Amino acid sequence: MTQVQPTVQIQAELAQRVFAIGARTHRDPAGTIATEIDAIRRIARANGLYPAAAVAQALESALGRGERGPLIDGWLAILRDAVGCERHDAAACETFAAACSVRLSA
Repeated sequence: MTQVQPTVQIQAELAQRVFAIGARTHRDPAGTIATEIDAIRRIARANGLYPAAAVAQALESALGRGERGPLIDGWLAILRDAVGCERHDAAACETFAAACSVRLSA
Protein backbone atom coordinates (compact mmCIF):
# COMPACT_ATOMS: atom_id res chain seq x y z
CA MET A 1 0.00 0.00 0.00
CA THR A 2 1.38 3.44 -0.95
CA GLN A 3 1.40 6.03 1.79
CA VAL A 4 0.29 9.50 0.70
CA GLN A 5 2.45 12.33 1.99
CA PRO A 6 0.68 15.17 3.79
CA THR A 7 0.22 18.32 1.72
CA VAL A 8 2.63 20.32 3.89
CA GLN A 9 5.45 17.88 3.13
CA ILE A 10 4.73 18.01 -0.58
CA GLN A 11 4.64 21.80 -0.50
CA ALA A 12 7.98 21.87 1.34
CA GLU A 13 9.54 19.54 -1.22
CA LEU A 14 8.23 21.61 -4.12
CA ALA A 15 9.38 24.85 -2.47
CA GLN A 16 12.88 23.40 -2.18
CA ARG A 17 12.81 22.40 -5.84
CA VAL A 18 11.69 25.89 -6.91
CA PHE A 19 14.42 27.47 -4.77
CA ALA A 20 17.05 25.18 -6.31
CA ILE A 21 15.88 26.03 -9.83
CA GLY A 22 16.02 29.74 -9.01
CA ALA A 23 19.59 29.39 -7.81
CA ARG A 24 20.60 27.90 -11.16
CA THR A 25 18.44 29.65 -13.77
CA HIS A 26 21.28 31.80 -15.05
CA ARG A 27 23.58 28.87 -15.78
CA ASP A 28 21.34 25.85 -16.53
CA PRO A 29 20.07 25.28 -20.07
CA ALA A 30 16.37 25.83 -20.69
CA GLY A 31 15.83 22.10 -21.28
CA THR A 32 17.10 21.25 -17.80
CA ILE A 33 14.90 23.88 -16.21
CA ALA A 34 11.89 22.72 -18.22
CA THR A 35 12.41 19.13 -17.11
CA GLU A 36 12.52 20.20 -13.47
CA ILE A 37 9.44 22.41 -13.85
CA ASP A 38 7.62 19.49 -15.49
CA ALA A 39 8.43 17.32 -12.47
CA ILE A 40 7.02 20.02 -10.17
CA ARG A 41 3.87 20.22 -12.30
CA ARG A 42 3.35 16.46 -12.20
CA ILE A 43 3.89 16.22 -8.42
CA ALA A 44 1.62 19.20 -7.80
CA ARG A 45 -1.16 17.82 -9.98
CA ALA A 46 -0.90 14.33 -8.46
CA ASN A 47 -1.27 15.83 -4.99
CA GLY A 48 -4.10 18.23 -5.72
CA LEU A 49 -1.98 21.38 -5.65
CA TYR A 50 -3.73 22.73 -8.71
CA PRO A 51 -2.59 26.37 -8.50
CA ALA A 52 1.04 25.22 -8.49
CA ALA A 53 0.37 22.85 -11.39
CA ALA A 54 -1.22 25.66 -13.42
CA VAL A 55 1.68 28.05 -12.81
CA ALA A 56 4.23 25.34 -13.60
CA GLN A 57 2.48 24.72 -16.91
CA ALA A 58 2.55 28.45 -17.71
CA LEU A 59 6.24 28.56 -16.80
CA GLU A 60 6.94 25.64 -19.12
CA SER A 61 5.22 27.60 -21.89
CA ALA A 62 7.32 30.68 -21.09
CA LEU A 63 10.48 28.60 -21.40
CA GLY A 64 9.18 27.25 -24.70
CA ARG A 65 8.70 30.81 -25.96
CA GLY A 66 12.34 31.54 -25.19
CA GLU A 67 12.08 33.44 -21.91
CA ARG A 68 15.32 33.19 -19.96
CA GLY A 69 17.26 34.73 -17.07
CA PRO A 70 15.53 37.50 -15.12
CA LEU A 71 12.23 36.84 -16.89
CA ILE A 72 12.17 33.34 -15.41
CA ASP A 73 12.82 34.78 -11.94
CA GLY A 74 9.41 36.48 -12.06
CA TRP A 75 7.72 33.24 -13.08
CA LEU A 76 9.48 31.39 -10.26
CA ALA A 77 8.20 33.97 -7.76
CA ILE A 78 4.63 33.24 -8.85
CA LEU A 79 5.33 29.51 -8.67
CA ARG A 80 6.70 29.86 -5.11
CA ASP A 81 3.50 31.64 -4.10
CA ALA A 82 1.36 28.98 -5.76
CA VAL A 83 3.27 26.15 -4.08
CA GLY A 84 2.75 27.78 -0.68
CA CYS A 85 -0.93 28.56 -1.26
CA GLU A 86 -3.21 27.01 1.33
CA ARG A 87 -6.15 26.89 -1.05
CA HIS A 88 -6.31 24.31 -3.79
CA ASP A 89 -9.76 24.98 -5.20
CA ALA A 90 -10.82 26.22 -8.62
CA ALA A 91 -10.97 29.86 -7.50
CA ALA A 92 -7.36 29.78 -6.27
CA CYS A 93 -6.31 28.13 -9.51
CA GLU A 94 -8.08 30.85 -11.51
CA THR A 95 -6.37 33.56 -9.44
CA PHE A 96 -2.94 32.16 -10.18
CA ALA A 97 -3.84 31.64 -13.84
CA ALA A 98 -4.82 35.32 -13.98
CA ALA A 99 -1.46 36.28 -12.43
CA CYS A 100 0.23 34.25 -15.14
CA SER A 101 -1.80 36.02 -17.81
CA VAL A 102 -0.72 39.39 -16.43
CA ARG A 103 2.90 38.20 -16.33
CA LEU A 104 2.59 36.96 -19.92
CA SER A 105 1.36 40.31 -21.19
CA ALA A 106 3.95 42.32 -19.23
